[in-house]
Amino acid sequence: MNTAQKDTTTTPRSSTTAKKNGAAKELKYSKEQYLEWYTLMLRIRRFEERALMAYGQQDVRGFCHVYIGQEAVAAGIESALTKDDGIVTAYRQHGTAIGRGVTTKQAMAELYGKATGIVKGKGGSMHFFSRENNYYGGNGIVGAQIPIGTGIAFAEKYRGTENLCVVMFGDGAARQGALWESWNMAMTWKIPALYICENNGYAMGTSVERTSNVTDLSKLGASFDMPSESVDGMNPAAVHEAVSRAAEHIRSGKGPFYLEIKTYRYKGHSVSDPARYREKDEVKSYQDRDPVKVTERTIVENGLATEQEIKAIKDQVKAEIAEAAKFADESPYPDGADLYADNYSQPYPFLT
Repeated sequence: MNTAQKDTTTTPRSSTTAKKNGAAKELKYSKEQYLEWYTLMLRIRRFEERALMAYGQQDVRGFCHVYIGQEAVAAGIESALTKDDGIVTAYRQHGTAIGRGVTTKQAMAELYGKATGIVKGKGGSMHFFSRENNYYGGNGIVGAQIPIGTGIAFAEKYRGTENLCVVMFGDGAARQGALWESWNMAMTWKIPALYICENNGYAMGTSVERTSNVTDLSKLGASFDMPSESVDGMNPAAVHEAVSRAAEHIRSGKGPFYLEIKTYRYKGHSVSDPARYREKDEVKSYQDRDPVKVTERTIVENGLATEQEIKAIKDQVKAEIAEAAKFADESPYPDGADLYADNYSQPYPFLT
């Protein structure tokens, strides 16, 4: 993805004619697009698996919320946006940040609390930030990112750009008052914000069915006449298409759009959560739709890449994540003298 403005309609970059069982089959997207989705999702999956291992080895401390199972959301969003668009999200955010362009070395070093991390070891798992990539966190307070993202989108409108801000939150944060205040303002002022609820069904550990009378979260925007859709979050193409339609609506000056993207996390809420509130059959039903495996199967069965080419991608990603872990392990910890650097305007009068 380059920094030039993309065509954010649902028209694919180019279609691909593939052969399956001897017959030609028209695929909606190009070989390059399928491989881009696959590689990014695999990179996120392997990064998160290595993060879990590092946590078990006590190289990563504190809270850690992994994105395993939800990779198609990050992949589909990225292919539909421009690099000038902003993204702000909550604490399950490693995959979103990597999709934006944060390197796996920067991300892993931040998990390790090292000075080479994306915020110099001061943020940890929940607080990535990269102005270079228009990535504004990584926010640890449930729902706090929603008014932040609304403000970022308002700034784009104020400056007269064509950029939008994607404001991501989970199904738990959908109950926060900050959401309703932000949506009221966004619709009144036609702010260019794309609100995305990553609905993985359980917030921390309680199902949507037990927390609200309204279980179809795509209906939440109706109170504000906000255009809304429900999206299959296990399919990067479906996410791409929905985000593309929403982005076209927003860039035309019509105001915000809301997507409920239905996804699933295979692991618990955080590393300390055994997730015993879910039935094994339910987890397996989503793993059968695993976005990484299904996309790989689509690529191979339609002749977009050979098994050998897929293996080469897997080997490259495996080597990249191993190098990221080595980089993090060998990087220095932050200097204590830098404790207040980048946190306060200088000179700050209350430090002595």
